[in-house]
Amino acid sequence: MIYSNISSHLKTILFGLCFLLFTLIIFVQGTTIQTDRELVQSAIEDYVLALYNAEPERIERSVDTTLHKIGYYDYDGQSYYHVPMTYQQLYDLSATWNINGDQANTDSPKKIDIYEVNDKTASAKLTAQWGIDFMHLSKSETGKWKIMNIMWQSAPR
Repeated sequence: MIYSNISSHLKTILFGLCFLLFTLIIFVQGTTIQTDRELVQSAIEDYVLALYNAEPERIERSVDTTLHKIGYYDYDGQSYYHVPMTYQQLYDLSATWNINGDQANTDSPKKIDIYEVNDKTASAKLTAQWGIDFMHLSKSETGKWKIMNIMWQSAPR
């Protein structure tokens, strides 16, 4: 009798523990923990959407203030114009470049190829309306990924 009583309590406890474990598993699966690769992707998406949607606050989130950006713009189909840009110039440009929706739209390209993600550095390529951006990103001490360097050119001929 005592044995069956203990067995019944044990079954109840085990059932309760299993239920709690199952609930915890469901909760953890529902909780999104972003990987570094996803965070790099998100930083690059913020960058391109800042320009496409005229949202400079996205530049603040995704680009380091020490940005080094250099570009090659094909302005006549025969030669490239060398264009350096600072963080502040990029920030200002993002507020106006597509303000009227005449530079990019919902069908404009925003293809992101992430080449490598390490614990502190990452490299990627963005194909956008204006051409191709090659990027270097770094991870801050707070875990935030920021774009540090961009080398770009107009769409290849």
